[in-house]
Amino acid sequence: MLDYSDKIKDHFFNPKNAGPLAEANAVGEAGTLSCGDALKLMLKVDPLTEVILDARFQTFGCGSAIASSSALTELIIGKTIVEASGLTTQQIAASLGGLPPEKMHCAVLGHDALQGAIANFRGEAWTASDEPGALICKCSGVSEGSLKHAIRMNRLTSVDQLTAFTKAGAGCFTCYDKLEAVLAQTNAELVAEGLIAREAAFSLQTRAPKPAPATVAATPETPAQPVARPRIQISPLAPSAPAGEPAMTNLRKIKLIEETIEELRPFLRKDGGDCELIDVDGSNVLVKMSGACVLCKLASATISGIQEKLVEKLGVPLRVIPVGKTPFGKAASGH
Repeated sequence: MLDYSDKIKDHFFNPKNAGPLAEANAVGEAGTLSCGDALKLMLKVDPLTEVILDARFQTFGCGSAIASSSALTELIIGKTIVEASGLTTQQIAASLGGLPPEKMHCAVLGHDALQGAIANFRGEAWTASDEPGALICKCSGVSEGSLKHAIRMNRLTSVDQLTAFTKAGAGCFTCYDKLEAVLAQTNAELVAEGLIAREAAFSLQTRAPKPAPATVAATPETPAQPVARPRIQISPLAPSAPAGEPAMTNLRKIKLIEETIEELRPFLRKDGGDCELIDVDGSNVLVKMSGACVLCKLASATISGIQEKLVEKLGVPLRVIPVGKTPFGKAASGH
């Protein structure tokens, strides 16, 4: 169970300023329904004084997303557009008595929607959530530009923080190395700009270095040479074991598949989805997707992420195939 403050509970059970706003002259949207959280923020702004006279919201998401949206409206009503534009994600979270680390992306959702509404009032476009760059996290649809923006804005220095603020990496682990690389690069830039301390910055160099290749001691007659490593052949169905170790049995393979899927399930459940192992047929791994994982437009990316993780864990080619029922009642399978 996450530790929710009394303020979060109050805003969730008794949301303030929820619903449409017919007189709105500034509208901002953030998030996507396919990834679990979406917010539409509507403002009524005095065109002369630029004071926010009213604010309403419509949110699809978890309790923290609804509470953050509710608190946001209370924070900005009565402020000018300029004053509201300086509101940070930390201030939104603080107004709720703090948010659990796993839910900080809900405060980011409110911040992004507010910036979008302010830009809309000014006749501009604000696209920080869709900044250009390669798509890093397929499960949550987070680009490299969005990651860098979150790191810079919130001075993030760990991958856990980055996941909490953007949801990148929450679906599976396949983008973890890329998240580390973006974090290390952006932190290095922040250190150079004097915005964070060098000691606090994340760096790939803090990880245990890879061992250097073993060598044969050099002699006057023979220069040092790398030790030849035996090449291990991998069969299409089961990984071969090094000499002296028993080959992996089908039972062991199935157990590893079960363990890997169980490791991934908590991350899927955080966003309302789930994955259950149904059967293993040779190199085909049959799974049943449920909840948000069935309706999500990025379900195929989630399946791909699970497959990559299984291949990495077992060291053999595998194909993950979703089976069961689709939302429309028809049987679904990868065959």
